Amino acid sequence: MKANSASLPTFIDLAIVGAGPHALTLVTHLLQKRQHLHNRFLVFDKSGTWLQQWQQQFAAFEIPHLRSPAVHHPDPNPYALRRFAQCRPDELFPPYDLPGTKLFQDFCSDVIERWQLQERVIKAGVSRIEPLPHPLRPRFRVWLQTGQSIVARRVVLATGGGEPQLPDWVNQIQSKYPQDRLCHSQQVNLHGLQLAGERVLIVGGGLTSGHLAVGAIARGAKVLLIARRQLQAKLFDADPGWLGPKYLKGFWAESDWEKRAQLIQQARNGGSLTPAMMTQLLKHSRNARLRLDENCQVVKAEWSNNRWLVKCSNGEEHECDRLWLATGTRMNVTAQPLLQEALQSYLVPVVNGLPVVDDRLRLPGSELFLLGGLSALQVGPVARNLSGARMASSRIVPALTKSSVALSSARSA
Repeated sequence: MKANSASLPTFIDLAIVGAGPHALTLVTHLLQKRQHLHNRFLVFDKSGTWLQQWQQQFAAFEIPHLRSPAVHHPDPNPYALRRFAQCRPDELFPPYDLPGTKLFQDFCSDVIERWQLQERVIKAGVSRIEPLPHPLRPRFRVWLQTGQSIVARRVVLATGGGEPQLPDWVNQIQSKYPQDRLCHSQQVNLHGLQLAGERVLIVGGGLTSGHLAVGAIARGAKVLLIARRQLQAKLFDADPGWLGPKYLKGFWAESDWEKRAQLIQQARNGGSLTPAMMTQLLKHSRNARLRLDENCQVVKAEWSNNRWLVKCSNGEEHECDRLWLATGTRMNVTAQPLLQEALQSYLVPVVNGLPVVDDRLRLPGSELFLLGGLSALQVGPVARNLSGARMASSRIVPALTKSSVALSSARSA
């Protein structure tokens, strides 16, 4: 029987906020260790289903395959996806068997069915996480957007947490303009767009800017892509050395949180394109559908006569119909409404927007765990990736299953 907000219990052992790939990874790893916990957790997501936002984003950008190799996925068995793909080998893309989008979605559906997880998702967004202090049994009241609430012994926040990063010049635009003519990439949906004869200016040098450029060109647009530095071609957005002890050993040995934050920033080093995407862009740039302006930045934009007038740092001016900002997101825990009360209750230090969590990814002194990019000071630069979800789960699951991993260890961070 599918859970729903109308039949909520008053108490649950574990409340998980968000139903994305990180939450799915945590749940399968938890049940692998303790199958009897199946009915002792609930997942809250306004969509009411697993991975909806993830799938919508892939569809909106028309992304053909993942950037992560086939060993990175939500199932505890790293080879499960390869086994699932045995009859669909043409959906694993070179050079490292990158799963096609449809293959990955079908595999995740299979994971959800095998672990009997669909009925664990409650269709309700969370509006507030209220700490309930108690000397022996601290709890959290999880408030839903429906007005209902449930008390949880432990909470995992797995909502992504990235805030859109907007260039300074955006806030200096004084002219009024149609909302669909200036969008952060998170607001762009290529599906259904008619762009024949239009000029689209895309800001950003990462893989998202590449997907948007290719999608706009396919719809008949001419594209100008502006990147603040030389475009970089890399297979992965962070060096594979960050998946194991090669780099992580030194990272974990660093006791200065500020230095860890610097290492994270250096490792991710802004955006990059895959070699395959770089090849596509260079091909389009040769047939005049695309112009690449590297080492350049927009300094001013003005909406006038139903078009954008854009001034750049190289002195050039451009006219275009749409501005798309593929400028990424920034992790900033202080901008997370759901965490405000907990940050104050537990006096959590914040470094460069990231909270200092303990080695089990809890806010110190609490049973509130963080998944995704907000756990980066412990997990490292790949915290927001699929590989980071597996690494984070290996830390959180023992705290959920072993009484020996006591709350007191949360205070040792």
